[in-house]
Amino acid sequence: MKQIESSLGKLKLASCVTVASGTFGLEYLKLKDADGKPLLPQESLGAYVSKTITYEAKAGNPSPRLYETECGLLNSIGLQNPGLKGFLNNDLPILKETLRIPLIVSFSGSSIDEFCEMITTMEPYDEIAGYEVNVSCPNVEKEGIAFGADPEVIYKLVSRLAVLTDKELNVKLSPNVTDIAQMALAAQEAGASSLALINTLWGMAIDWKTGKAMLSKKVGGYSGRGVKPVALALVYKVAQVAKIPILAMGGIHSWQDALEFIYAGASAVAVGTANFTAPGAPAKIAQGLHEYCKANNLYIRDLIAKVK
Repeated sequence: MKQIESSLGKLKLASCVTVASGTFGLEYLKLKDADGKPLLPQESLGAYVSKTITYEAKAGNPSPRLYETECGLLNSIGLQNPGLKGFLNNDLPILKETLRIPLIVSFSGSSIDEFCEMITTMEPYDEIAGYEVNVSCPNVEKEGIAFGADPEVIYKLVSRLAVLTDKELNVKLSPNVTDIAQMALAAQEAGASSLALINTLWGMAIDWKTGKAMLSKKVGGYSGRGVKPVALALVYKVAQVAKIPILAMGGIHSWQDALEFIYAGASAVAVGTANFTAPGAPAKIAQGLHEYCKANNLYIRDLIAKVK
């Protein structure tokens, strides 16, 4: 599907469609349609992004930690994961055996030194093609303020990481900041080779009958169809100033949605919340983009940031 080939920094993508961290398990690749064919052929994806891992294993937040809203999803999972050692010893061998597409490992730390230790530990593994640096987590050195909320901290973190790897270094930006373009420029100047945006918005739901919050942590991350206009605007805003590729996400449920993000400035898109209700969505989106481009003699790379 040459029409939808793209690139993300140092990675060449056979498809501009990927999956968002934490929304897509390997079991999805085993699903079949009514005719017994794979519901989601690997070849429809340009890359696979793992669930975010942390240095130590995390059990996550107590239930309830998911709530479906009128037009989206609230989550307060709490980065449940097996930790760095658990991932490398147990998950990575399975990913290596299963995947025929580039693997991007999403990771986060509680301090800059911890981020650096994690990437140094992962570097020898050739099956890892790149990293997604999740800067939405609290920074213990800055009184719990998220790394991604301070451009100086982003610059310091990414500049430390950039000298430790020659692999793809993608920084995932939070929309819960005053100026996301400023954060993007800090990451770019520090050595990031691509950006991912947007991470979830802050959201909340309350039962009007009881006054009880629908999530155990009260406030969680909001994703799904309802965030798409916000995500589009922020991708466009970042694309106006950043010179490195953007992996866009936020409410993508159809190939038309994906195409809008390409026009806004994305080089590739990630499908997230749609995976929970339609596990075959990424393949349908990739196929839809391919058919549209082929019918109109277009290539995705020629449509990036071409909004009129």
